[in-house]
Amino acid sequence: MPPRWKLGSPPPGAPVGRDVSHAHPVGGPQGSKYPFKPDPAKPPEEGCPWNFYRSSGDVRASYASIIHNLGTVAPLHTANLSYPGCWAYPDMLQVGCAHGPAGALDPGLSKAETRTHFGSWAIVSSPLTLSHDVHNDTISDAIWPVIANKEVLAVNQAYFGDSGGVYETSTHTVELTDAFIEASPSEPRVTAAAYQKLYKPVGGGKVAVLLMNSDTATHTLQTNFSKVPGLSCTSCPVRDIWNHKDLGTASGSWSGPVGGHDAAFLVIG
Repeated sequence: MPPRWKLGSPPPGAPVGRDVSHAHPVGGPQGSKYPFKPDPAKPPEEGCPWNFYRSSGDVRASYASIIHNLGTVAPLHTANLSYPGCWAYPDMLQVGCAHGPAGALDPGLSKAETRTHFGSWAIVSSPLTLSHDVHNDTISDAIWPVIANKEVLAVNQAYFGDSGGVYETSTHTVELTDAFIEASPSEPRVTAAAYQKLYKPVGGGKVAVLLMNSDTATHTLQTNFSKVPGLSCTSCPVRDIWNHKDLGTASGSWSGPVGGHDAAFLVIG
């Protein structure tokens, strides 16, 4: 198998000597603390001098931490403050990071949590910055179907005036924790909706939908087409983009089982 991770020369005619991206450091200008809030009314060099900016503190390789950091993007999406050239960024991906601050007590993410983490960062238009050990072929083999999923990457890269966010949540909540939280009296446990439903328009009248189950048990989650922002069809084709499979045409809604800490990822329309 050829190496997956390789740095090559730029193609002929490609611009050189230019920054690929410019990230807002945690701490911000003049020592201010996150979250930085862009000001689209100002010139870009003043209103958002970075290509992406941190919406959160550091993420850890635990489901509790991921759900907490994902939540920091929501108010920025609502205010339309995540957009091309100025993306909200809830920190680096933890897919394949089989450790956390508590070492052996912090085993990292399960396969289901890995899908949810990658899918949720993708649908809110976060930059997808990998942080696992790329020299470990076992890890790379395990996460490759997730991080190299071209349909999921296409959702992340699409932009039609909406960076993607939550459109519906459960009124029932669950409490999430990890070894770091349990070992740190000042760190509160994370309270999250038992389920979240996220959306992002992807063009051609289609909308990506991520149905996240933060409970530990499997639940049937439903997306009602009339509640999905930007979706105009009532009888809609549905595609499972995790598995690259057309699920047929559904009338009014689609529902299916979603495992604990897992997520269904659909493109509807």
